[in-house]
Amino acid sequence: MRTAICSGTFDPITLGHLDVIRRAAACFDRVCVCVVPNAEKRSQMFSPEEKLLLVRTAVAELPNVEAELWPGLLAEFARRHGASVIVRGVRNTTDFNLEYQMAQINHGLDGELETVFLPAAAEYQHFSSSMAREMIRYRQPLEKYLPASILPLVRKMRKEED
Repeated sequence: MRTAICSGTFDPITLGHLDVIRRAAACFDRVCVCVVPNAEKRSQMFSPEEKLLLVRTAVAELPNVEAELWPGLLAEFARRHGASVIVRGVRNTTDFNLEYQMAQINHGLDGELETVFLPAAAEYQHFSSSMAREMIRYRQPLEKYLPASILPLVRKMRKEED
């Protein structure tokens, strides 16, 4: 069984993230989504547990996809799940340069671990979780940017803070 890892902070998960996860699910027997509670990222909107709930809700229709929180090294997460591949979506050359460096680090930690880059679909290249957070803060329509299945949860989570 070929297992791949898709990782990120998913603050929140976007349609671009979901597109990469779906594409990975079509290529691999099993995809483990690693939700990383990155304390170094500023302006996080959702708690790690909320992010995990949003991801699990978004991928619920994908039978070979699971998600969990992981506070440690991605290479260790891959090892624990028997994964030999990390799948990363890239929107542009800036993403590629950063992801390439991370791929080298992960390969250095585990020589059996490879990274596969999937170019973002054209309709998602302009969008990021940072932009989604701004749209949420200013109560803008989210349907073009976030999975439909998580919209009620996002609205509920944000209302609780008001």
